[in-house]
Amino acid sequence: MIRYIGGRLFQAALIMFGVSVIVFFLVNRIPGNPYASMFSPDIPSDQVEAKLREVGFYDPLPLKYLKWIGRIAAGDFGYSIFYRDKVSSIVFNRMLNTLLLTASSLAISVLVGISAGIYTGRSRRSLADNGVSVLTFLLLSVPSFFFGMLLIKVLGADLRLLPISGMVTVAAGYRGLDHALDVIRHMIMPSFVLGLLYSAAMLRYTRSWVIDIVNADFIRSARAHGLSEGCILFKHLLKNILIPVVTVLSLQIPDMLSGALLIETVFVWPGVGRLSFEAVQHRDYPLIMGILLVMALITLISNLIADVVYALIDQRITLGAENAGVR
Repeated sequence: MIRYIGGRLFQAALIMFGVSVIVFFLVNRIPGNPYASMFSPDIPSDQVEAKLREVGFYDPLPLKYLKWIGRIAAGDFGYSIFYRDKVSSIVFNRMLNTLLLTASSLAISVLVGISAGIYTGRSRRSLADNGVSVLTFLLLSVPSFFFGMLLIKVLGADLRLLPISGMVTVAAGYRGLDHALDVIRHMIMPSFVLGLLYSAAMLRYTRSWVIDIVNADFIRSARAHGLSEGCILFKHLLKNILIPVVTVLSLQIPDMLSGALLIETVFVWPGVGRLSFEAVQHRDYPLIMGILLVMALITLISNLIADVVYALIDQRITLGAENAGVR
């Protein structure tokens, strides 16, 4: 197990290095001067040029990269050009909000997708299965921003049941439990939109796996030995769909983080998705690179956790990887 995890960590480090090189060179090849907005028009051009040379704007790209990756290794992600604050502080604060939204959306996706997928897979071609299939195709076809605006119109503007934007009610000044409840009320609609849309994909995968497994020989044998349907479900069916479910979850987490851009924009949620849009809009190179690196790191961590869970569920995966030469 230790060799298996060590091999995966080594692969993740190589991938992260490659991502850092690609991100840095692509962002720095964007034409224009990102520091132009920082200087007042009254400042003489020679002083501007001197300052640009001081910050290394005219350095060769390889030298820029070495300086940048050296600061990253020391925990310094640079200084935001637009926000004029540390990139690490800005991304960390916004990332917490995004992770809160993503975690609640992921819970909805897992709960709805897996439970509905198991039910429809076991009752194939029934009325419920056909109805859920139609609903699933509708969810997969509807753009997330349209679904979000529809909920804002119905639940926010017409019925006035939930707040339509932001993370907190600024004028209320809630504290303690009231503040937490206020955040939850603001989080319901964006979490529901993001979670329900991703639950459609989880449902389809789960249904397909259940259909393949439910008629397998070991399931028939369990029924022949008189095991109850509940015992078959929890001890045999769920155990055999865990690996594909973990695979989909490891792909959904980074996908949700990137998909949160539209949802955070529609609901004005102060997360990293909205921050990415603002960073690109203001040509804030250090902030763009910091966000991309953090997103890549989260993706790699999600895949690494999935690999470890695979090995815990099925020891044959670890043995197969070691026999294949993964050290």
